Amino acid sequence: MNVNQFPDRIIEIDKEQYLYFGGTAYLGLSTNKAFQELVVKNILKWGTTYGSSRNANVKVTAYDNGEKFLANYIKVEAVVTVSSGMLAGKLVIDELKKQTDTFFHFDDVHTAIQADNSLPVFVDGKINPRLLDNKQEKITILSDAVPSFETNAIDLSVLREIPKNKEITLLIDESHSLGILSQNGCGIYSDINLPIKRKIMVSSLGKAFGLTGGVIASDISFIEEIKKSEIFGSAAGMNPAFVQTLADAAEIYPKQHQKLVDNLAYIDQKLVKHDSIKFDKSYPLIYLKDKNIIEILKENKIIIASFKYKQNADNLNRIVVTANHLQEDLDKLINLLNSKNTY
Repeated sequence: MNVNQFPDRIIEIDKEQYLYFGGTAYLGLSTNKAFQELVVKNILKWGTTYGSSRNANVKVTAYDNGEKFLANYIKVEAVVTVSSGMLAGKLVIDELKKQTDTFFHFDDVHTAIQADNSLPVFVDGKINPRLLDNKQEKITILSDAVPSFETNAIDLSVLREIPKNKEITLLIDESHSLGILSQNGCGIYSDINLPIKRKIMVSSLGKAFGLTGGVIASDISFIEEIKKSEIFGSAAGMNPAFVQTLADAAEIYPKQHQKLVDNLAYIDQKLVKHDSIKFDKSYPLIYLKDKNIIEILKENKIIIASFKYKQNADNLNRIVVTANHLQEDLDKLINLLNSKNTY
C-alpha cells in the first residue's frame, strides 16, 4: 500500500480514506502543528543538517540544550545524541566489547544491541548456569525494555540471582518505551534498581519523540568514553535543529503523553478481553493472534501494522494506538474487536 502523505490517524489509499492504527509515532508528534512549528523554526536557525564531527573545534550549542533536556527527562547523569538509534546501539556495543568478558542476552533483543557470541540469559526456561558459576568476570546483559510481541516492560528480577563474583553491566534498548512508560513517558531506566555496576540505555528518537536520531544515556564516565571513541568522532551528529527541538518541545511531550494515556484507559474500559488479543492499558500496542481480524478490519476501513519482523516468520500483526486517535476512532476499532464475528 502506497500513500502520498504522512500516515497519521487517517490515510488515503486509492482515493479512499481509512483509519490508520500502525507506525511508531506513539505521541503523534509528526503531524502536531505546534511541534512542526518548532522544527521549522529550528531548521531556519540551524539549517537542514550539520555534517561536522561533534569533536570539531567549533561547538554547536543546540546539542547542549537538547541533551540537557533529555538527561533531565530520562533522569540520568548524562546523555549524548547520535544520528540514529541503530548507531547508538552499535557505539555502545563496540565500547562494551573492550570491558566485557561475556555477553548475555534476553530473547529476541533488537539488532542494534546484539553482540557476537552472546549467551542466552535463560536456558530451557531457567537461568543460564553460566550466570551462577564461580567464575570471576565482567558480564553485560542485553535487553529490550519491552520485548517483541509483549505489552509489558521486561522483568529484570532474575538479575538479583546472579552472584557477586559477576560484575554486571545492563544495556537496555528503550526505543519502544521512551516517551511511553513511567512518569510523563520518561522510560523505565530510572526505575531499574538492581545490584549492578552500571546501567546504560540506548533509544531511537524517531518513534515517540518524532525526530530522526538516537540517544545514549548512562553515568557521566561512560558517556565521556563514548564521546572519545573513534566512531563517534568520525560521524556527524544528530541534526542540531532536531536536538534543539527536543528542548523547545519540553511542554509538548507530557501533554501528548497524557492524551495517549487517556486513549489507552478508554480502550481498557471498553475492550472485551479475549485470548486472540494481547493488550495492556499501559502500552499502545495491541497484538492480534487471529489473522482473520486483519481482513475484517480492512473491510471496515481500518488499516493496522502487518509485516514480517524476521525472515521465515509469520507476519507481525499489531494495532498501534497514538495520542492523535479520537474517541470515535477508538469506538470503531473497539466495536469491531468486540464483535463475535471477529473471532
